[in-house]
Amino acid sequence: MTFSPARSALRTSALTASALTAGVLLALGSPLAASAHVSADATSTAAGSSTLLTFATQHGCEGSSTTSIAVSIPESVSSVAPTVNPGWDVSKVAVDLATPIDDGHGNTVTTRTGQIVYTAQAPLPDGIRTSFVLSFTIPADAEGQTLEFPVLQTCEVGSTNWNETTVDGEDEPAVPAPYIEVTGAVADAHDHGSATEDVTASETTPASVSSEDVLARVLGVGGLVVGAVGIVLAVTSRRKQSA
Repeated sequence: MTFSPARSALRTSALTASALTAGVLLALGSPLAASAHVSADATSTAAGSSTLLTFATQHGCEGSSTTSIAVSIPESVSSVAPTVNPGWDVSKVAVDLATPIDDGHGNTVTTRTGQIVYTAQAPLPDGIRTSFVLSFTIPADAEGQTLEFPVLQTCEVGSTNWNETTVDGEDEPAVPAPYIEVTGAVADAHDHGSATEDVTASETTPASVSSEDVLARVLGVGGLVVGAVGIVLAVTSRRKQSA
């Protein structure tokens, strides 16, 4: 079968257009898919250091607006201070300690903060991003451990419990719990330091990066490459038609 130059050019243009469209969808769609999770980023992950842990979300429950975010605190974290978030009420939920501890000042502590609850003063629409920051000290003996912070996201309709453990070498769970991997202690781990020092700590000891972020970046770059190839093919096809 013989194809005319016009028909061949039309077919080439259609293929390049498809490639360009696929590239754009990959580049834009992959990061959006990854952002559906509730993420957690820490300014420091060193054992014994003070850290600011930021939780971020920008999706509701299958399109329904978010009304509250409840973050469960690991048992090994004895004290946590939530940061005020405009438009949200915040409260601490106390739980009993299995074994009372001494606070270091001669006082016996029988409870700890087991959960931080942020309640929206007005429901947060799906697709609108917000974040919540908690301040605490990472346990000094937690080096090499993974600290999970399960999050219960309640919406006007339904809820999502981000509480499944992510296991190295296995597929990511459907609703992974935010977490950080504790690294080795540093010399000035107990110094609060300045804001500049906190930023430096976050750059030298970054929080764990979840697999969906890596996948999103790879697919995003792949999409841009496919799109670029599509543009080159389209330009080449037009030049051939002109000739």
